[in-house]
Amino acid sequence: MTTTLRTPRADAAPTPPPAGPPRLTAKQRLSRFDLKASPYFYTSPFFILFAVTGLFPLAYTLVVSMHEWDLLKGQGPFVGLDNFVEILGDSMFWNSIFNTVSIFLLSAIPQLIVAIVVAYLLDQGLRAPTFWRMGVLLPFVVTPVAVAIIFSSIFNEADGLANNLLNLIGIQDQAWKHDTFLSHFAIATMVNFRWTGYNALILLAAMQSVPRDLYESAAIDGAGSIRRFFSITIPSIRPTLIFVIITSTIGGLQIFAEPRLFDVSNAGGIGGSDRQFQTTVLFMWELAFFRRDFGEAAAVAWLLFLLIIGFGLVNFLISRRIATGEGRPNRRTRRALARGENR
Repeated sequence: MTTTLRTPRADAAPTPPPAGPPRLTAKQRLSRFDLKASPYFYTSPFFILFAVTGLFPLAYTLVVSMHEWDLLKGQGPFVGLDNFVEILGDSMFWNSIFNTVSIFLLSAIPQLIVAIVVAYLLDQGLRAPTFWRMGVLLPFVVTPVAVAIIFSSIFNEADGLANNLLNLIGIQDQAWKHDTFLSHFAIATMVNFRWTGYNALILLAAMQSVPRDLYESAAIDGAGSIRRFFSITIPSIRPTLIFVIITSTIGGLQIFAEPRLFDVSNAGGIGGSDRQFQTTVLFMWELAFFRRDFGEAAAVAWLLFLLIIGFGLVNFLISRRIATGEGRPNRRTRRALARGENR
């Protein structure tokens, strides 16, 4: 078989090159840039503000913690981790850790229990629900200074309301501001007064998102109100409950205003005459502004930050377990719901 090659004619038109993509106009390029860059511009204020008020102070505090840094004289020589070693060997630091944890336990556990009960009662369809919700939130609106002054007067050892009430039932005056446990109890009472209503409203919002069909199906099957509460309400609001626990823990680790103002007239605001209610943040404040040692104060701040990070990791692990399905209602409740839907 013979293949014949044809020579192109001289007058034939040349084949045009393949056409490329159409050239965009300036308006089209601007529109495409706006589409790609707008999300970054909209979210940039948060990251800029976080970098200025969060990351920079954190990094600068680390720099300060590695220097001798006097409040009046300023930056001194580089000392590395000596400030951390000095703080970890200071008995007052561990005393402040003990006080912080003690006050946290005395406040967080009763606060959580009462908040759950209050949220459950508010979820029962009370009359004038807005009034009751505003009522439980009112203590949170009051400034910490006002709360501290009021409760400092209530727990006054000479003529306070607490001792007067105890005297009515035959109990002698108590050393609310000198005894370690009693001072922790008094400060925890202030914390509970301010934060219980706030946490109750968060839990109430979670309770109101629970499907009412679950309660109706369980009630038809004969489950009482207490059984429905522990078998439906608690499992359904578990993620929110853990959020409240973690935020309360972080807030408890950073408590400052209440112990600072509890006995300011007699103890100078450093946490008691024997530092019996001096918290970690209050100890850090004493190092910075009483002893003028910013280096050791910054070391305390970083140690507290690492402690909070530890609680954050616990929160992450618990949240990941909840995401696998542990936060859903139990199997019996789901069967009851299925029977209710089939009716």
